[in-house]
Amino acid sequence: MGKSNHINNLSIKLFSLVLLLSICSFKPQQHITTIYMIGDSTMANKPLDKDNQERGWGMVLGEMLHGNIRVDNHAVNGRSSKSFIDEGRWDKVLETLAPGDYVIIQFGHNDEKPNPDRHTEPYTTFKDNLHRFIRETRAKGATPILLNSIVRRKFDADSVHLIDTHGDYVIAPRQVAEEANVPFVDANSLSRSLVESYGPEQSKQLFMWIPAGKYEFAPIGKQDDTHLNVEGAHIVARMLFQHIIMVVPELGQYFK
Repeated sequence: MGKSNHINNLSIKLFSLVLLLSICSFKPQQHITTIYMIGDSTMANKPLDKDNQERGWGMVLGEMLHGNIRVDNHAVNGRSSKSFIDEGRWDKVLETLAPGDYVIIQFGHNDEKPNPDRHTEPYTTFKDNLHRFIRETRAKGATPILLNSIVRRKFDADSVHLIDTHGDYVIAPRQVAEEANVPFVDANSLSRSLVESYGPEQSKQLFMWIPAGKYEFAPIGKQDDTHLNVEGAHIVARMLFQHIIMVVPELGQYFK
């Protein structure tokens, strides 16, 4: 009996030691700060098959960040603020949005289109949707960041300045930012200055101007003045995030 008791006592001590070591080594899982991105094709992830050269600027943003942060890009081609909500895409973001996270909001390219499933009016339904994104982001303890649309590459007859193609849809987000006291970056003005500085010919290297026979995804070539290529997306993403950290300085620690 004495030997058996000794073995039992030893087993209990070993078990207690293992349990104590397990408790001491346990660390609660640290929350990874997430930047959620909601918007349209100029921000969205793109398929990479057939050597596709198109990129949304949100697709490459994560390459420029380091540390305990990640990018979760929910932007989708062809979506407006209305269709993004109607299709349940905003609800999907809200399911995992947590305190300390961020939501970058950029719509306008498709809100201006006449399709009834996408169209919003700039100073009523468009602004209402932007206010909803902001309100519900804050309710989750996260920080909304509002941007207006980047430009389309459409030069005037003198080939000096770009022709505005967004009208009130770039003004309304600025108004919402002021009304809701939310961080705002004038992506339209910044991208306008960028594209105009390149000029009518060199600026093609930012957009999907693809020569025939070079890439499998576009065998006959492509001329697209709305969507960014690999180089354009990287340049625009870096430019926009540099201005985002001016209005949200705490994000600067994550910027390479």
